[in-house]
Amino acid sequence: MTALLQIIGLEKSYGRVNAVNGVSFSVEQGICFGILGPNGAGKTTTIEIIEDVIPPTAGEILYKGKPRSASFREEVGIQFQNTALFSFLTVRETLLTFKNLYNHTHDIDELIELCSLSGFIDQMNDKISGGQKQRFTLALSLINKPELIFLDEPSTGLDPQSRRNLWEVIRAIKKTGKTIILTTHYMEEAQILCDEVAIMDHGKIIAQGSPEQLIKNLSMDISVLLPKDHVDAERLKTLPLNFVDSFDQIRIKTSDINACLETLISARINLKDMVVRSPNLETVFLNLTGRQLRE
Repeated sequence: MTALLQIIGLEKSYGRVNAVNGVSFSVEQGICFGILGPNGAGKTTTIEIIEDVIPPTAGEILYKGKPRSASFREEVGIQFQNTALFSFLTVRETLLTFKNLYNHTHDIDELIELCSLSGFIDQMNDKISGGQKQRFTLALSLINKPELIFLDEPSTGLDPQSRRNLWEVIRAIKKTGKTIILTTHYMEEAQILCDEVAIMDHGKIIAQGSPEQLIKNLSMDISVLLPKDHVDAERLKTLPLNFVDSFDQIRIKTSDINACLETLISARINLKDMVVRSPNLETVFLNLTGRQLRE
């Protein structure tokens, strides 16, 4: 079975800077594929090349097994991170305007229901909230009934409730058989929505697989967190445990949570307010890309 999208040896250089350096991956039909990476990793440049916004320096992009043709833009939908909207139009009027730009389009009423727009459909574009705008621009990306949808950090700046509401909309879209390529800085978002992820750094893919596979293969340790003011760190040093004494807590890393807890209980360590944190995609991401802040 041919993948819907194939990226082969993609490169993009700006002078001496290699923003994308030999990136290859494929995206199967009907999945949500996430591209993750710290600032400057090359993920945005990669996406913009695939979207046909900027040209590559080298490499090949195949859509349905063939080089992209003029029909590619008719068959994809893009939700940019920032979208400027006409302030003098309502949400409904904007949907109708975009609908007139394409030959094959979605029914407006179906989009209103799918993206939960009914509560503000007749409001002016500049009078809607951040969460409403994200659902609205998502609807705009679907107006041409695309087979492939690009979502560039769709929940950036949203409050937790609006973010989770948007996730439910994206899940509903995926259930219709659409293929989604998602970029995000929220590891929880990627873990919940993505069937497969590629983690980029310094212009290259450094890990790829399902979130479950990456967590299993690249982050086996479980963390036991203890409030620092409840624990005698000197006493912990006498125990066969791997721990870090940080600002306000003791972090113990273990691959055997049962043995770790038995050791702590036997040593009569105060376990009040203890937190056990299983590894997740964020753990994998930080282990691979480091914990230092990047500009």
